[in-house]
Amino acid sequence: MLFTQNQPESFQTGDIAAMAEYGISTGQRVVVIWDRSSPVEALKSLVDKLQELAGDESHVSVENINQLLQSAHKESSFDVVLSGLVPGSTTLHSTEILAEIARILRPGGQVLLKEPVETASVHEGKVKTAAKLCSTLTLSGLVEVKELQKESLTPEEVQSVQEHLGYQSDSLVSIQVTGKKPNFEVGSSTQLKLSFPKKNAVSEKPAVDPNAAKLWTLSASDMNDDGMDLIDSDELLDPEDLKKPDPASLRATSCGEGTKRKACKNCTCGLAEELEQEKVKEQKRSQPKSACGNCYLGDAFRCASCPYLGMPAFKPGEKILLSEKNLHDA
Repeated sequence: MLFTQNQPESFQTGDIAAMAEYGISTGQRVVVIWDRSSPVEALKSLVDKLQELAGDESHVSVENINQLLQSAHKESSFDVVLSGLVPGSTTLHSTEILAEIARILRPGGQVLLKEPVETASVHEGKVKTAAKLCSTLTLSGLVEVKELQKESLTPEEVQSVQEHLGYQSDSLVSIQVTGKKPNFEVGSSTQLKLSFPKKNAVSEKPAVDPNAAKLWTLSASDMNDDGMDLIDSDELLDPEDLKKPDPASLRATSCGEGTKRKACKNCTCGLAEELEQEKVKEQKRSQPKSACGNCYLGDAFRCASCPYLGMPAFKPGEKILLSEKNLHDA
């Protein structure tokens, strides 16, 4: 949609000065984004002023914000994008819209937008805070994002917020924010020119200081040198160091105390082995005693009432567990 007619409608001179300062010059392609809250006459007046500012060679396109994603503009189509700048409009920019604006901008292109924001962060809704708006612009791929000016809403803008956005708050203000697209496209690549020092055909070892090498060299002649004192490591030990410590002295003060003696986990003082030996002795005492002393030899040497009858031969003192059946039969 192109506007080339001159219509003498009033327009805020401050916005024109701001746009002239932030990126619009002769020969550039500019797109103006509007929404249903934008007055038609104010939109036409804005386009006429932009044509005067950019010159006859420039094209000023107009795009509805609800049709921007379906308009299928090519990448890097515009030098400047102006959104929400129609006087009396209250345009909100979603994340998808801001990403599309960054896509259709040429590398190095400028975006200037105006949007009502909340000054109180306690409100949670579709209206962003100024910090959130700047953050969303940055995440969309723009750089040098900054807030230009902040002003109170006009009575027309307050009414527009209530009618078109269904939002009512006493802490709303209107801000203008600008951003710039980096001087490269997403996915672009370039060759890096790296310079590396040339390697010699034969790698040369770094020179070694003879005095430094001598400090860390010990030869056989040095071992026989009468001026060198060698220390025997065994002489560093005292007689007390050679004595085997008493196991009782290695135990903790509370180790093994109480009615039921119990070794600590990962015991190192010998209490675990001592308790294991006591357990083995107790098991041996609980085993049935042989009257003839030949029970371990096998059934051929066992009595008719031997509790080991039917079991294989075993070594003397070997632990043998008798089942309840064998004990009952005996």
